[in-house]
Amino acid sequence: MVRMEPVTSQGVWLEGIARYRAENLANWSERAGLHARSDDYGTRALIDDAAALSDVVRFDLTRLGDITGLRVLHLQCHIGTDTVSLARLGAMVTGLDFSGAAVAEGRRLAEACGVDVRFVEGDAYDAVRLLGAKSFDLVYTGIGALCWLPRIDAWASVVHDLLVPGGRLFIREGHPMLWALDENVPDALVVRYPYFETPEPLSLDEAESYVTIERPLTATMAHSWNHGLGEVVSSLLASGMTITSLAEHDSVPWNALPGQMEKDEHDEWRLVAGRERLPMTYTLTATRSR
Repeated sequence: MVRMEPVTSQGVWLEGIARYRAENLANWSERAGLHARSDDYGTRALIDDAAALSDVVRFDLTRLGDITGLRVLHLQCHIGTDTVSLARLGAMVTGLDFSGAAVAEGRRLAEACGVDVRFVEGDAYDAVRLLGAKSFDLVYTGIGALCWLPRIDAWASVVHDLLVPGGRLFIREGHPMLWALDENVPDALVVRYPYFETPEPLSLDEAESYVTIERPLTATMAHSWNHGLGEVVSSLLASGMTITSLAEHDSVPWNALPGQMEKDEHDEWRLVAGRERLPMTYTLTATRSR
């Protein structure tokens, strides 16, 4: 794995943003089919058991509450495992993803599960134009989504505009402190990467994915941006949202720090020692207040 440090020139970012997006799109479009066939994504369990839910949705069921009959948008839905799970909870669900390959996999999964979900291909920043303002009661975002967006303030404005007044945002995401650590150090927590949003991304050249895949990737370049927890909260507040809850967790749904983690009885990964040292993920809810 080669992970490249960010540069700091705003001009370079402006010139490179189209390339970053194109390379991310190629990377995630190739991952889509591989992830759909990976045992680690649990698609077979969703198909075989009409009551099954994705691990990510199941983790937050109590916080999510009753969503029966709500118009729900799953932003950056990837292959739709969480999207299908939300529909199984009684919501009328739309999934949006910038990869046509991921959207196609989501449609196949929903059909195989016998679940009615609308999937739309499009960029998260274009969601209001594609789906309409004030169209949803709930916007849902799962783990590993925000880091692919260069501007968190623009995302927060999109979320606000998609929701009806009083509508709710629900997000569980990897903690920015986790994203700042060097995952290649097997015996220590080493901060190597930015905690705060930077103009340029962290660029990763890697043929593997975070789940087991049947072959190496050929579109290996990917670009991501960290967003500090304060930046996320402040952007939502500035957009006209009211934060209603924020919980930090000591677990994450994958082996994020190899050599330092163990899986618990809920299929979440935690540090073997000193769990109190590091938040791994967080769950945040907010409502549109104006």
